[in-house]
Amino acid sequence: MSTLRDLVEEHTGLGEADIDHLHRLAGDWQLLSDLSFADLLMWVPVRGEDGQPRRFLCVAQVRPTTAPTAYQDDQVGKIVGGPEVAHLDIAFTQERIWREGDPVWYGDTPARHEAIPVRLRDETDRDECPTEVIAVIGRDTNLSTARTPSQLELNYLTTADDLAQMVADGTFPPPRHPGETTSAPRVGDGLIRLDGSGKVTYASPNAQSAYRRLGFNAHLVGEELSGLTSRLAADPLEGTDAAERILASLRGESPPRQEVDARGATVLTRALPLMPAGVPIGALVLVRDVTEVRRRDRALMTKDATIREIHHRVKNNLQTVAALLRLQARRVDLPEARMALQESVRRVASIALVHETLSMSNEEAVEFDGIVDRVASAATEVAATNFTVKMRREGTFGVLPAEIATSLVMVLNELLINAVEHGFPAPDDEDSVSLDAPRAEVGEVVVSAHRFRKQLHVTVADNGQGLPEGFVADSNGRLGLQIVRALATGELRGTIELRNRAGGGTEAVLVVPLGKR
Repeated sequence: MSTLRDLVEEHTGLGEADIDHLHRLAGDWQLLSDLSFADLLMWVPVRGEDGQPRRFLCVAQVRPTTAPTAYQDDQVGKIVGGPEVAHLDIAFTQERIWREGDPVWYGDTPARHEAIPVRLRDETDRDECPTEVIAVIGRDTNLSTARTPSQLELNYLTTADDLAQMVADGTFPPPRHPGETTSAPRVGDGLIRLDGSGKVTYASPNAQSAYRRLGFNAHLVGEELSGLTSRLAADPLEGTDAAERILASLRGESPPRQEVDARGATVLTRALPLMPAGVPIGALVLVRDVTEVRRRDRALMTKDATIREIHHRVKNNLQTVAALLRLQARRVDLPEARMALQESVRRVASIALVHETLSMSNEEAVEFDGIVDRVASAATEVAATNFTVKMRREGTFGVLPAEIATSLVMVLNELLINAVEHGFPAPDDEDSVSLDAPRAEVGEVVVSAHRFRKQLHVTVADNGQGLPEGFVADSNGRLGLQIVRALATGELRGTIELRNRAGGGTEAVLVVPLGKR
């Protein structure tokens, strides 16, 4: 299914600002749909040949959560013309809301058509007249359950008509604040309507319940909401801020959402101005009791903080172990024992890097590129070789879960050390091949990584002397390679292959599955 932007760009000549406005409208129009008890369809006129009747393309659709839908099938992508869209054409050409007309039938479903022109107003100039109509909103109501509306439904419909006029004026939806989502609160969470003086003229049962959680047990109707909210808030500054946002909406502004805490309860509020035809007549305040949501959030934050502290302590403990091994290595006279201890220090330190990164993250996952770069840098510093060896990384590892990162960093640490020490050995290295073998003036080790079909492909390649004649990885007795093979095929459930490169040197190819473990 094509997106709104794809459909508009392919079939119309609307500019970037127009498309952005349609996106903002589609992000906020669930409110209008729920208040209207109606489906909303966004129609744009499509380019056609001269002299041909205007046709319309549906680029977005939303169904109400407060009433049955008028459409069982998705209408997005549908192009219609002729008598079927006469009401859309009138709203588009006459630039007015169209409400006249008899009910129509969609199969066995009777529906009432309305059409709302969509304009874009320049946000930098509130006095500027709105631009020409760029789209039409079809408001189609399922009449199969028609009955005498309740007081709640009448207030919903009245508010919906005010918002529809604001769509036609170009003043709805309001600008979106940075970092703000459109998920809550919604109409069903709780709705309060204010008159021009800020007094409550209607409060839905859920809105009444939300304020009861804050400590107000009387009826909201007739109360001056900004002052009431300010008095109820546990934090005076928070209460003042909440009150100012309600007053700002009465002045025609659209302030960000605000949470109010009182008596252990938390209520999320959103204030919207009501300005049909540009005349401020009051405000709409949506409220949602988010007490349990915030309680779970605090529990998760506490859990995350505990997990980060555990990773921090594990990192400290590993660093302590590395320091003890380092001290022990200095007291050992046997070169082989000293080297074994120094290798253990590097292995422990590489694991500590993962836990250090996890201790600074809210997720049980790490950005692995930085860890690889630090391990590679350490490998060139500690490896025993007379060559100048440069490290380079190609591609990106991305974010890896902790269980993969811990094993993978040990594998890479061993491979990098092997690439430096055995690819560019010191002259007295007993394991080196013939000194007559060609060597690079400046050694280079390249770590490359890419993802393909839910697998991580890693290659550690050098331009050194290559593998010795008759080398068989499985029968090699080096501890480092044994660790690599055990972790690669065991913990990582992948494959590892060591081989000579065609142009000289050695490469280790590691493939690690990234699916569910």
